[in-house]
Amino acid sequence: MAKIEKANSVGEWLDQRLNTTQLNKVMMTEYWIPKDINFLWAMGVLLATTFGILVVSGIFLMMYYKPDVNLAFDSVNYTIMQEVAYGWLFRHMHGVAASVVFLIIYIHMFTGIYYGSYKQGREMIWISGMLLFMTFSAAGFSGYMLPWGQMSYWAAMVITNLFGGVPVIGDALVVWIRGDFNVADATLTRFFMLHVFLLPIAIMGIIGLHFYTLRIPHVNNQSSEDIDYDAEAEKYLSGNKKESKVIPFWPVFISKDLAVLGIFLIFYFYLVFYHYNFAMDPVNFDPADAMVTPHFIYPEWYFLWSYEVLRGFFFDVGPIKAFDIGLVAFGFANVIFLVLPWLDRDPQILPAHKRPLFKIWFWLLMIDMVALTALGKWPPTTGFAIAGFISAVIFILLFVALPFVTKADAKRRGE
Repeated sequence: MAKIEKANSVGEWLDQRLNTTQLNKVMMTEYWIPKDINFLWAMGVLLATTFGILVVSGIFLMMYYKPDVNLAFDSVNYTIMQEVAYGWLFRHMHGVAASVVFLIIYIHMFTGIYYGSYKQGREMIWISGMLLFMTFSAAGFSGYMLPWGQMSYWAAMVITNLFGGVPVIGDALVVWIRGDFNVADATLTRFFMLHVFLLPIAIMGIIGLHFYTLRIPHVNNQSSEDIDYDAEAEKYLSGNKKESKVIPFWPVFISKDLAVLGIFLIFYFYLVFYHYNFAMDPVNFDPADAMVTPHFIYPEWYFLWSYEVLRGFFFDVGPIKAFDIGLVAFGFANVIFLVLPWLDRDPQILPAHKRPLFKIWFWLLMIDMVALTALGKWPPTTGFAIAGFISAVIFILLFVALPFVTKADAKRRGE
């Protein structure tokens, strides 16, 4: 009873020193969400949940995994898969989550592009999100190497070779990253450290930054309407919920998140138990062999679009080698999304369906990236190589054209 009385007295003390308007303003600024949003805004909680699954399943796998070139393959394919109780389950959960997390990231990213949720105070939200994507990509690549299968080994060989294109220090950089002149035991152990320690810590830190930047501006809604959160929250609190344009984050909005999460988990565990092979390349079930090159080397599906941009430029241009052109294009493809808020020259935050030219640009980008992803899975024969080159050029030209497209949309509206 003493504690209750003390709490009541503290509450009375706060009431005397904070007027209700100020207190409500603080609460509304932090905890109110636009009513006009759909399930696409639940991708954040799906990402957080999937990352949690990756961490927990990864801890169990790490108990039996051996980061040694002579033991790694057997520790995964025999010890974990056949000898450890439910080891197969944790490997399937980890492998499927590693693929599904990128599917969610891409949905989250293109939702932000479609609704223009990267402008006018939201630049840091976008940049932190793209940094998170890059860090997840590094974690995905380092994890792909750990089973030490054929595709793991040769994908690591190809990707680490890319750093050789860095001027002056390229060759030394490749050796430094590998820890050896070839992909070897030193490479495996340092990639293991990156995957299980350094990159997860970095991801947790960037997730914290990403969530914190959400507190600066309000969440963008489907119509991009500028909402007076204080006035709309007062309507909700007064009982006029139908006319209010906002809802409380807790418990109303979080209940929507949990409903989407429940549907997602059904889909996720269906893949885990019945279609886990989609996340595992058949070639990777053969032990790594430096003396036998696979017929066709390619990364996981979520890297295929940028990989196709890299290899799309398969011919020399004068004294410039095809490898150097492809490397520049690859760097462009992986950096250009970071500067998207400044390439979009439209002064208004509007969804794509309210910007006719930008809508065409958006769907062309989506089609092109799907085409790049599909082409990246096919061997670079003449027809596929030409199609890959065209798709890579279209990708670059789309971003070159973006400032002009968005300015034209603004001009059509008379701005």
